[in-house]
Amino acid sequence: MTQLSVNLNKIALVRNSRGGDVPDIAEAARVAIASGAYGITVHPRPDQRHVLPSDVRRIAALLRKDHSEIEFNIEGNPFSGANDRGYPGYVALVEETRPHQCTLVPDSDNQLTSDHGWDLKVDSNRVASLIAELKALDGRVSLFMDPDHGQIELAKRVGADRIELYTGPFAEAFRDDGPDGRKTRASFETYREAAKFATDIGLGVNAGHDLDLHNLPMFARITDVLEVSIGHALMSDALMMGLAASVSQYHAILEQAG
Repeated sequence: MTQLSVNLNKIALVRNSRGGDVPDIAEAARVAIASGAYGITVHPRPDQRHVLPSDVRRIAALLRKDHSEIEFNIEGNPFSGANDRGYPGYVALVEETRPHQCTLVPDSDNQLTSDHGWDLKVDSNRVASLIAELKALDGRVSLFMDPDHGQIELAKRVGADRIELYTGPFAEAFRDDGPDGRKTRASFETYREAAKFATDIGLGVNAGHDLDLHNLPMFARITDVLEVSIGHALMSDALMMGLAASVSQYHAILEQAG
């Protein structure tokens, strides 16, 4: 069964828009776990518009104390360093909090959202060096990747444990062409073949970006995907049905597919 990791960025975004500590990100993590989440994901950014370093520390402490079985996944650009606004740098934050999984994403510092995978034909040497440094902390390292076999093979060569397939194009095809459309079916096959290729060469496969209650049932038929990370759509649904119900519905889709 594909596991669900719940991204809590939007909880922090709402809180930051008003200040204070409401909604409480740690309480959101507890509700997600109680409702079927296998993991908790955060993506702290240097501009600190949503998840803050203090949130990362607080969630790490919560999981260590009360939920040691729950995977903690920290996404981010590993080359984002410390700044004068209180961001300590991605690697420093990982060293301090020791997540189970680091997902390395090639975002610019002020990027609105992740929208492409690594180009390892360009970045392989410095990515390989960072992967070795992070794996020395006893965590798993995943690279955010497009469903390109050549790039996926390079991810294996630079030492990644897993890849996370960027699923934005699949979600776009599904939205534009529907579940039975030619464009959607072709995109699904692209991701299915990429996941199988990665598995065959010894990489674990995660996936995420714009997956929702409508397109997830189809995507979840890709049995090589171990984990999906979902935030924006799940939190949008939570505004209408409540967080516990939203997490439960996503979990139920994966359970039924699995």
